[in-house]
Amino acid sequence: MKKYQSTLKNAVTFEGYGVHSGNVSVVRIYPADVDDGVIFKRCGIGKSEQILRAHALQIGETELSTTLRSGDVRVETIEHVMAAIAAYSLDNLVIKVSSSEMPILDGASWQYCQAFEQVGIVQQPALRSYFIIKKSVRVETESGFAEFLPFDGCCFDVMIDFSSPAIGKQQLNFDLSSQGFLNDLSRARTFGFVKDVEKLWASGKGLGASLENSLIIGFDNQIINPEGTYFDDEFVRHKMLDAVGDTSLLGAPFIGLFRSYCSGHALNSQLVKAVLADESCYEKITL
Repeated sequence: MKKYQSTLKNAVTFEGYGVHSGNVSVVRIYPADVDDGVIFKRCGIGKSEQILRAHALQIGETELSTTLRSGDVRVETIEHVMAAIAAYSLDNLVIKVSSSEMPILDGASWQYCQAFEQVGIVQQPALRSYFIIKKSVRVETESGFAEFLPFDGCCFDVMIDFSSPAIGKQQLNFDLSSQGFLNDLSRARTFGFVKDVEKLWASGKGLGASLENSLIIGFDNQIINPEGTYFDDEFVRHKMLDAVGDTSLLGAPFIGLFRSYCSGHALNSQLVKAVLADESCYEKITL
């Protein structure tokens, strides 16, 4: 665990299509001062930039992605950049976004990690805060659950179970670190099914999805992408990547175990809110 806060040495820029909106989005991530936290700024709305904090209090819609919202202002699909930020222990950043959705880029977090590695990270003269999970907290539906448990470390245990034989049942246990995330999770892509395309398009979702940014499963339950999967269990790795990003909205890194079964953005976000709603569940400390 890192004792001091950190930020990037220099700004980095990304450009691409939103996986759901299909719109071009330009993102520039800047260093920020100590104790600023991670702040999103929506550009191009009137004369001023609209600020959204990367925190559970500003979580909006969670269908197929995680959205930050304040009134009519929103930034969708933040989970992949937030996963990279959490993995690299970055505490203070300003993220300027030109549209209402983050670009999907490679469908994962690889490009964010590469950029962070290239520009470098600088330690700041302020102590980091951590959430120590003190007792178990669980949220569930009929088909799945997500929970935090006390644990000496930052660990993720994720299981998925799909009827499609292309995915099936997959489980992964992972101790969060920047190098582990880079090697084992950052390239794991988002995924979807051809059978769901028309329904997604009708609801204004998936308009920017392609074989360049998503693993696509055909009507025959075969993976369409000519290169196949990067990992035999790429699907659960992506779900874990999402969980790393979603749980970062606690507002500080956690010391504990995140465990889930057939969870997604909605359950992950409910869990984060449930922890913050009960102060007996955690202790916030500085090292």
